[in-house]
Amino acid sequence: MRMEHSENFKAVLEEKTREAESIIAVYLPKEEGFAKELAKAMNYSMTAGGKRLRPLLLQESFRLFGGTGEAVKPFMAAMEMIHTSSLIHDDLPCMDNDEYRRGKKTTWVAYGYDMAVLAGDALLIYAVETASRAFLSGADAVMAGRIGRCIHILSEKTGIYGMIGGQVVDVQESGKAVSGEVLDFIYRLKTSALIEASMMAGAVLAGAEEGQVSRMEQIAGKIGLAFQIQDDILDVTSTTE
Repeated sequence: MRMEHSENFKAVLEEKTREAESIIAVYLPKEEGFAKELAKAMNYSMTAGGKRLRPLLLQESFRLFGGTGEAVKPFMAAMEMIHTSSLIHDDLPCMDNDEYRRGKKTTWVAYGYDMAVLAGDALLIYAVETASRAFLSGADAVMAGRIGRCIHILSEKTGIYGMIGGQVVDVQESGKAVSGEVLDFIYRLKTSALIEASMMAGAVLAGAEEGQVSRMEQIAGKIGLAFQIQDDILDVTSTTE
């Protein structure tokens, strides 16, 4: 029975991941014009694989609270763009100096250091542009308010009080013996913040109550902590493959 449930979950997850992939693809930049090399670098990174965990959590949180309509789709794409921009910058020689990710050359190796910096920057601002397209989905005044709040959530959870703030402390403390308090801060901001943003945004878009949104934030924080612990273990034990 357990194996049957496990196989069913895997099949459902694969189906939902494919759905998320098709939604994200709609919002990718067109590879044309004088800046097409930048668009290629952005799309190279966005299509390099991955679990699409954050857009999936955003979509499922939206569904959990009875959400309907198209406004969730640009937020799914935006969330993956933010996450991907962080991976591009993490891989740079000035950061982790990684040449491969998910079995493919990292963006800076494939397109050059300069183009990778610009691709990461571009994806970050393009994410905000993409999220704002939710206003074009026939939003009434109530939904427009929810969309505005979600853009604020994404911005806050990405910036100095979120993912980037956690990355800063991670860089500053690299190679040092850190306290549990500092490590918890790094994990909470560096990894949990975007998962929190995903689950909170999905709930807000669906019209969840304030207490429910706070509960989703707490749950997401625990998921992010577990995810980062596992990731750190894999950094030590895994091979390039």
